[in-house]
Amino acid sequence: MKICVIGTGYVGLVAGTCLAEMGNEVICVDKDLNKLEQLRRGIIPIYEPGLEELITANVAENRLAFTDDLKTAVEKSLVCFIAVGTPQGEDGSADLSYVYDVASNIGEYLNGYKVIVDKSTVPVGTAQKVTEIIKSKTSFEFDVVSNPEFLKQGAAVDDFLKPDRVVIGSNSQRATEIMQELYSPFLRTGNPVIIMDVKSAEMTKYAANSFLAVKISYANEIANICEKVGADAEMVRIGMCSDSRIGSQFLFAGLGYGGSCFPKDVKAMINTAKSNGCSSKLLEAADETNKQQRILFINKILEKYEGNIEGKTFAAWGLAFKPKTNDMREAPSITIINELLKRGAKIQAYDPKAFDLARTIFGDKIEYSNSAYEALTGADAMLLLTEWNEFRRPNFDKIKSLMKHHVIFDGRNQYNVKRITEKGFEYYCIGKKAMIKELV
Repeated sequence: MKICVIGTGYVGLVAGTCLAEMGNEVICVDKDLNKLEQLRRGIIPIYEPGLEELITANVAENRLAFTDDLKTAVEKSLVCFIAVGTPQGEDGSADLSYVYDVASNIGEYLNGYKVIVDKSTVPVGTAQKVTEIIKSKTSFEFDVVSNPEFLKQGAAVDDFLKPDRVVIGSNSQRATEIMQELYSPFLRTGNPVIIMDVKSAEMTKYAANSFLAVKISYANEIANICEKVGADAEMVRIGMCSDSRIGSQFLFAGLGYGGSCFPKDVKAMINTAKSNGCSSKLLEAADETNKQQRILFINKILEKYEGNIEGKTFAAWGLAFKPKTNDMREAPSITIINELLKRGAKIQAYDPKAFDLARTIFGDKIEYSNSAYEALTGADAMLLLTEWNEFRRPNFDKIKSLMKHHVIFDGRNQYNVKRITEKGFEYYCIGKKAMIKELV
């Protein structure tokens, strides 16, 4: 099938590449000429395991191409995916100007029947507006469908190639059949293609992400209560997860959610509710709890030093909002590090993949270390902010020898309390009282 994907951001790049991997002819469109040239050479702007190799292979096989020529891409394609950004507006709503601009251009370039696919995360009613825009520009037949993505950063390639479900919102049998054919190679294991009306599909993405965000905030609220009453949040989590009605995912206490989806989608859902006269108290509380979780972690640090951290050196392990990505959008590290810098602290940071983006955020305000251990040199305390695998089993004897003082603030509850305190560390985490053993 001949496909164009408009927008080579996170979603568009993964979608276009994986569709090409299944034998389709895919043209990815973007306005950024420098970015396009890099993509043709196999240099990608995001870190996503497995993606670089797939791009290189499919470009070599002439199944995947990159261009700024939207007109030709639309004319050559049967299915046109819109995968441009929908940044958050000041009121929390999604800014749809890029989506609507693309829709207008598609309308001008139609040369026959097309299926226009909203792949970007968009509020209910967007497909209807896209339809109106295109219809005002052309007399050719077309259908607009909603096909929300459910990709986890760090596992996006696998999620696309082996989806647990594909949601297609369509009001046209013709478009539905084309989309089912397009996705059939990805669903040979029997996982479902779920067909629904367009508005329900648009709502499904926001509802799913908002539910997961609520779970995370709930886990954090429970952990904070556990800490006050002397319970162990990790034991409570295990006890909860044994209930099949609850499940084990998204219940880990920590620094809260970040990234490009959960914060933006929760706020967009709140805005949608308000715009339609509905209450969204649960979502508003989840959003507020998420913000507070970072402040509580900062307060742990300040309490330890009686409010004075001027001149203290902190080793920050992890900057990305989660492991296996270089994405720092809404990352807890930004809030935490900026607050510590404001109070006169020095930051020595290490992250396996996020340094390029970190430099655009922090500039020369922090030091960028070549390794996790280098970041610890002379540190008064270590802050674990992102749970990269390489941080899970470090050499604590080496850590101890490098640090000025043996203090760890674990924002991801990653370490065994008994083991780490026996090593002589003062240990602070989420959902447990501080563990301190007389230093040796």
